[in-house]
Amino acid sequence: GPAAPSRGVLESFRKAVGERNVLTGPAELRLYSYDAALDRALPSAVVFPETSAQIRSVVRTCGQAGLPFVVRGAGTNLCGGTIPLRGAVVISPTRMRRILSIDGGKRTAEVEPGLPNLFLKKALEPLGLFYAPDPASQKACTIGGNIGTNAGGPHCLKYGVTSHHVRGLEVVLPDGEAVELDLDQPGCDLTGLFVGSEGTLGIVSRATLALTPIPQRVETMLASFPSMEAAIRAVTDIVSAGIIPATLEAMDQLTVRAVEEFIHAGYPTDAQAVLLIEVDGGDEILPQIDQIRDVCRRNSCGEFRLARDEAEREKLWEGRRGSYPAMARLAPNVLVEDGAVPRSRLPEASRRIRAIAEERGLKLSLIFHAGDGNLHPQILFDERDREATGNVKAAGADMLRVCVELGGTISGEHGVGMDKREAMRWLFTPDTLEIFRKLKRAFDPGDLCNPDKLIPAADGAGRAREASRPEEPEVRSGIFLPRSEAELVRGMAWLREKGKRARIAGAGTRSRPAGPSGDRLTIGSRGLSGVLEHDAENFTVTVLAGTEIDALQEVLAAKDQKALLPSGGTVGGCLAANPFQTPRVRDQVLGLKAVFPDGLIGSFGAKVMKNVAGYDMAKLFLGSRGTLGVIVSVILKTFPARGGFDARPGTGTRKSYASLDPAVRSLHDRIKAAFDPDRLFPGLEETEP
Repeated sequence: GPAAPSRGVLESFRKAVGERNVLTGPAELRLYSYDAALDRALPSAVVFPETSAQIRSVVRTCGQAGLPFVVRGAGTNLCGGTIPLRGAVVISPTRMRRILSIDGGKRTAEVEPGLPNLFLKKALEPLGLFYAPDPASQKACTIGGNIGTNAGGPHCLKYGVTSHHVRGLEVVLPDGEAVELDLDQPGCDLTGLFVGSEGTLGIVSRATLALTPIPQRVETMLASFPSMEAAIRAVTDIVSAGIIPATLEAMDQLTVRAVEEFIHAGYPTDAQAVLLIEVDGGDEILPQIDQIRDVCRRNSCGEFRLARDEAEREKLWEGRRGSYPAMARLAPNVLVEDGAVPRSRLPEASRRIRAIAEERGLKLSLIFHAGDGNLHPQILFDERDREATGNVKAAGADMLRVCVELGGTISGEHGVGMDKREAMRWLFTPDTLEIFRKLKRAFDPGDLCNPDKLIPAADGAGRAREASRPEEPEVRSGIFLPRSEAELVRGMAWLREKGKRARIAGAGTRSRPAGPSGDRLTIGSRGLSGVLEHDAENFTVTVLAGTEIDALQEVLAAKDQKALLPSGGTVGGCLAANPFQTPRVRDQVLGLKAVFPDGLIGSFGAKVMKNVAGYDMAKLFLGSRGTLGVIVSVILKTFPARGGFDARPGTGTRKSYASLDPAVRSLHDRIKAAFDPDRLFPGLEETEP
C-alpha cells in the first residue's frame, strides 16, 4: 500500500476537521479504494471536511507535504475517476450536504457539494420546482460528483446536462485558495470550464444551480418496433417535426426481456426495440401525442401505449431505471460503457457493437438515450475470472473506438477518469492533448489534484512538432485576412518569429477592437467564412468562425432550421463577446477549433449532443475577446425553425474586468500565461468594450 502520511500531516488534518473525520485504518482505507468501475488503489488517508475553510486547510496541508489528493462523492463514478492513485488522500465532502438557500423568484438553489441529487429533488417538489439533471444513480450520487462529471440522465434531451444548470461555483484550487465564479463575470466562462473537469482542477465547495418549474402535465408513451433502425428513424422524425420530448429512451430486446423477468413493467418481449417517450408542458403537449403516434406508425411501430395514470407511468420508468440491476441478476458483474454518436448513426453503432460482443463470445444488452445519440452497452461477466475481465475490457475499448469512427465520442456522460484515459488519444490530436496538459499545469503545477486522470501522459520522447513554416502575411490597410487555416498558421508563425503583436477582429459589431492599433497587426477572421457541414438530420452545423450569423441563418433556413444566436456580426465574434441572451450562447456550442499563439491547433468537442471527454475548452473562448487565440471553426446545435425555439436578448450588464475579485483575475492571468506567455494578443484588461 501507499506510504502513510507523516504524523505531522495527520495531526494537521485532525486539527482542521476533528479526530472523527480522519480515517487511517486498513479496513477503512479499503472502503475508499474503489468506485463503481473496476479499478482499485488504496488511499493513504480519508478526510471528511464539513466546511469550505476545512477543505482549504486540508488541500494546503497536502500541498505543503507534496501529497496527492482526490475529491470523492458517493463513489458512483463509472470510469475510475475517484480512484486514489499514487496513494492519494481522499477528501470526501459527503458531510457537506446542506441546501443553503432556495430563491423561488430567481429559480436558483445554493447547495453544498455532498448533497445527494435526489434529496434536492424532494426538497424542491413542494415549491413546484425541480433540478433537471437526473442520472440513474440519482438516489446516491452527489451534486459535487455530478458537477465533476457533467452528469446527464434521461431528461437532458430537453433540459440539458449539468453544465446547463450550474450558474456559479465556489472552488478550492489546488493551492488551497478559494475562488467564487459565476456565469455573468467578464472574461472566459471559468464556471463552465470546471464542470466536467473530473476534480482535476480543484474541488467544488458550493454550487448555485438553476431550477425549472415542474410542468403541469407529463405524458409517457411506450412504442415497440420490429428493428432498432425503425425505432431510431422514428426518433429522428419526432425531433424533425419540432417536438423535443423530455425523454426518448430506447432498449433492445435482450434488455427488455431481462427487465420484464425482474420488474414486470409490461414491456413487449417480442419486439426488437422499444422506445419510452415522455413529453411534458401545458395543454400544448396533447397534439404532440397524436403527432408522435403518427410518426411511430409511419415507422412500422407495433404496440403504442399511453400510460393511463401515474402508477402505470411509474411502472414504465421503473423498468427503464431497473435495466442495470436487471442485467446484474444474470452475472456477478456488468460493465456499462458510455459512448455517443450522431443520432442517425445509432443503428450502425448498434450493429457493430453487437458484432464485437459476438466475436468475443460475450452477452450484451444495449440501452440508448436515443434522442441524443448516447448509448450504453452492458456486458455481463465475472470479475473473478481474470481472462474474462480482460476480454470484456478489450471489447469495451473496441466499442468506444466504433463510436469515434462514426463521428462520436468516448463518453457521453460517465467521464474519462483512469478507465478511458488512453482512449483520449483516438479522439484528440497530440496538439489538443498538449493543450489539455497546459491547462492542467496552469491550475495544478504540482500535479497533486486527482493526478493521472483524464489526460494521457505525454509520449516519452515528446513529438517533434511539425513547426509551420513562417510566411510573411499579406497585409492590406493594417489587416491580415487569412483565407485558410494553413495561411493563418503560417502568418502567426511569422508574427511570433518577428516578435510582432496582433489582435483579432470579426465584423467589428460587438465592441471596439482591443488595445491601441498602432503596435498591433489586426488578424481579420472574415476570410474564414462559410458553412463546412450542415447535418440537418442530427441538428448540428459546422461553420467557419468568420461567417456572418445572418448568412448562416439563410443556409439553415433552407432546411427548416435555425441557430439560436443574436443577429449581426460573425459566429466567432459572438462567441468571443458572449452576449447576454436566453438561451445562453454557451449552451449552443458543441465544439470548437482554434489556433493558439504558440501554433498549437486545438480541436475540442464533437458533433454530438452529449460529450464529456476532456476539458470543455470551448468555454475558455466564450467571453475571451480575442485574448487566447484565433477561433477557426465552431460546431453548433441547430433547432427546428418552427416549434417555439427562439433566442431572446438578456438583461443586465457585465461588470468590468477591473472590478473582478483579485483571485478570479489571478486565474485568468494564469490561463493567459499558459497559452500566450509572449502576449501576442492583448490581455483581458485591454479589451473592455
